[in-house]
Amino acid sequence: MSREILLLADALAREKNVEREIVFQALETALASATRKQFSDEVDVRVSIDRETGDYESFRRFLVVPDGELEDHDLQVILTEARKQIDDIEIGDYIEEDLEPIPFGRIGAQAAKQVILQRIREAEREQILKDFLDRGEMIVNGTVKRIDRGDLIVEAGRLEARLPRDQMIPKENLRPNDRVRAYMLRVDRTPRGPQIILSRTAPEFIIKLFELEVPEIEQGLMQIKSAARDPGVRAKIAVHTTDRRIDPIGTCVGVRGSRVQAVTHELNGERVDIVLWSDDPAQFVIGALAPANISSIVVDEEKHAMDVVAEEDQLAIAIGRGGQNVRLAAELTGWQINIMTSEESQQRAEQEQASLRQTFMDRLDVDAEVAELLIEEGFSSLEEIAYVPLAEMLEIEGFDEDTVNELRTRARNALLTQAIAVEEKLETTAADLLELEGMNHDLAAQLADHQVFRRDDLAELAVDELVEMTGMDEANARELIMKARAHWFEDEASNEAQGGAQ
Repeated sequence: MSREILLLADALAREKNVEREIVFQALETALASATRKQFSDEVDVRVSIDRETGDYESFRRFLVVPDGELEDHDLQVILTEARKQIDDIEIGDYIEEDLEPIPFGRIGAQAAKQVILQRIREAEREQILKDFLDRGEMIVNGTVKRIDRGDLIVEAGRLEARLPRDQMIPKENLRPNDRVRAYMLRVDRTPRGPQIILSRTAPEFIIKLFELEVPEIEQGLMQIKSAARDPGVRAKIAVHTTDRRIDPIGTCVGVRGSRVQAVTHELNGERVDIVLWSDDPAQFVIGALAPANISSIVVDEEKHAMDVVAEEDQLAIAIGRGGQNVRLAAELTGWQINIMTSEESQQRAEQEQASLRQTFMDRLDVDAEVAELLIEEGFSSLEEIAYVPLAEMLEIEGFDEDTVNELRTRARNALLTQAIAVEEKLETTAADLLELEGMNHDLAAQLADHQVFRRDDLAELAVDELVEMTGMDEANARELIMKARAHWFEDEASNEAQGGAQ
C-alpha cells in the first residue's frame, strides 16, 4: 500500500501539473476524513504520510485550552491534564493519541477522490494565477463566459476572472461570447480559491491602454504621470517626457488621431484630454483645466488647494457640464480646485484682508492704519511678525527700533497666550485622538470646542459636520474620518478571525 500511495502521488502530480507536496496534503486530508467517519462523535484527526516511504500514521488530536474553559470533551483538553502527559505543553498546542491507520484500499473511494481533486483544482488555480502574475501582465484579454448576478465571468485561456457590474463602463452592453479587455484590479482570496477582479473603469486601465498604443512609453522615452476618468464619457491623462525631441501630446494622439481613437473606441467612446504634466503645481492645474483659459491662480500649500480665476466667458468651460471638467482636473492633479470669477476673487481677497486686519488690531493692540501697513508690507500672520529678522522690519517706513521691538513682543505674547489656551482645551482630549495621523494641536482644539475629545467621537462625524467645524476641505475631512474609523474595521477583522478559529 505504501508503494501505491507513492505511485498515486507521482501520477497525479504529473497529470495535473502541481507540486507533489500538494497531492500528499490532499491524500492526508482524504485519509483523515475517512478516519473521522469511524467515530460517532465529532473528532479531530491528523494523518501524516512519509514522503519517502509512503507509510502513514493517524492521530486523534485534542486542543489544549485554559483550565475552566473546556467546551467539548471530544476536541479539547484542559492545560492541567495535558501537562500530565507533556510537561512543557502550552495553550493552543495539541495532545495527540495514536489511532490505527485505516487500510488505504478501504477508504471511501469517491469521497477520497473528491477531496484530492478539489485540492488539486485549487492548486491548479493558484499555479495559473501565479504564472499570470509572474508575467507582470495587468491587462486581461478574454471572452465573456457567463453572467453571474450581474457580474461578468471572463475566460482568458486557463484563467477565469470576474468583472463586477460596478466596474463596467456605464451603458456598455457586454454579452456571453463577446470579446472583452479589462484591467486586473486586484486578487480576492475566497473559500473557493483566488478570484481575479477586473475593471474597465479604473484610471489605471486607460494608462495601460495608452502604453499598448504608444511604443514611446514602453521604450521609456515618455510616461503617463496620472489619469482621471468619468467612465464612458470623458477622461484626462497627464503626459511627460524629458526628451526634447518628443512632443508627448502629439505622440499620444498619433497620426490623424489613430492612437487616441483606438483608446476611445476601446472605452466605448470616452473622450480623452491629453495634458502636459508639470512639476509646477499651478502650471499643471492650468493645463488640466483646458480648454478653458485661466486669468490667474492662487496656491494655498497648507490646504493643498488653488483658487482659480476665469473670466465670465471661460467660467462654464472651466467648470464643465455638471462640474465634470474641474472634477477631473482635481483628480488628475491631486489638488482641490476652486473656480471663481474676477469679482468673486476680489471679494474673497477683501474679506481675507479685512479678517487679517482685524486680527492684527485685536492681537497686537494697534490701530487700523498700522495693521493696514503691515498687510501692505506682506505680513500675513502673527508668526511672521514675531520672528521676522529685525532688520527686515526696520525697512518699513515709519517704524523705528522701539516700535519694531514692541510689535514683535506683542506678537510673541499673543502667540504664547494662544498656545496656552490650546493646551487648556486639550486637557480633556484623549491621547488616541492627538496621536491620530493628520491631527495637530490646533485642529484638536477646534474639535474640542465642539465636544469631540476622542478618536471615536471623530469617527462618528459626517464629512459635512467636520468641514463645518474646522473649515477644512471635504477631501481632507473624509480622509481624516476614515483614519479615525480604521480601528473599527481592524477590530471587526480580528473578531471574524477569532470566530473562524473557534
